Amino acid sequence: MPTLITPRDLPTWVPGQIVSASDGLGWKDVGHRAYLYTGLDVPIPAMDHYMVVRYRSGQTPMDRRVEGRWTRKRCTPGDFSLLTRSEQSHWHWTECINVTHTYLSEALMARVARDITDRPVSEVRLHDVLQAQDPVVTGIVDAIAAEAEFRGMGGSLYAESLAIQLAVHLFRKYARIDFRDDVPAGPLSPSRLRRLDEYLDTHLHEGVSIEQMADTVGLGVWTFSRHFRASTGMSPYDYVTRRRLERAVRLLSSGAQAIKEVAAMCGFADQAHLTRMMRGRMGTTPARLRKEGQS
Repeated sequence: MPTLITPRDLPTWVPGQIVSASDGLGWKDVGHRAYLYTGLDVPIPAMDHYMVVRYRSGQTPMDRRVEGRWTRKRCTPGDFSLLTRSEQSHWHWTECINVTHTYLSEALMARVARDITDRPVSEVRLHDVLQAQDPVVTGIVDAIAAEAEFRGMGGSLYAESLAIQLAVHLFRKYARIDFRDDVPAGPLSPSRLRRLDEYLDTHLHEGVSIEQMADTVGLGVWTFSRHFRASTGMSPYDYVTRRRLERAVRLLSSGAQAIKEVAAMCGFADQAHLTRMMRGRMGTTPARLRKEGQS
């Protein structure tokens, strides 16, 4: 694979006047530059960032080649273009334009993709968009540009939060995510299983969700489900149900609480729900267990 250029290398290939930049501001995973360009015809090597070009002033016919295919549009103020990471391109325009570039790192895009899908990500690619209008995209990149220009309190944190919002929106409308489904699902560690069991012991009487279980052991839902099944041989739902029935059997055997109270203490909706689950999974009923415990 050819060496990828960085946003700082871009003026070597696309000469223009830098109007503003986030260089030196300590931003992480997001960058900004604004340029004044005359008409140019420029091949650009593949970049190591994803780029959003926002057209501020001036308008021009724009020709661009990506993946061997030329596209022609007329770009005017309010439009934006997208260029995915690691993709060579060739741009040609004839008029003077004022644009901003917003750069998103591979690390940020991969992290956001994992967070919103709960799956291991192989690659993220932006769609081939040369000219489009979207007030969400332009609003966020304008806010990033304003932060680079006016530098308010907490600038690095603010810029990164805007970049995350932009990434989520791009994933919703303008991106493709390829997943790594070949990752083997090994068992959860004993410490994670203990932590999960302790959580269930404390919250079994409540509505326990798979999201809460995954969060308890520090994993995404999709990853947790695969590792959990490898550890226990059952789904999280079946595991929780078994734990609830085990508690119900212990409480019913002691004979201290009414059956409807046992149902509530074990997280069942009501006595009828407990009875249905016990009959279906254990072949008995709460009343029969109570009677056997008292005999």
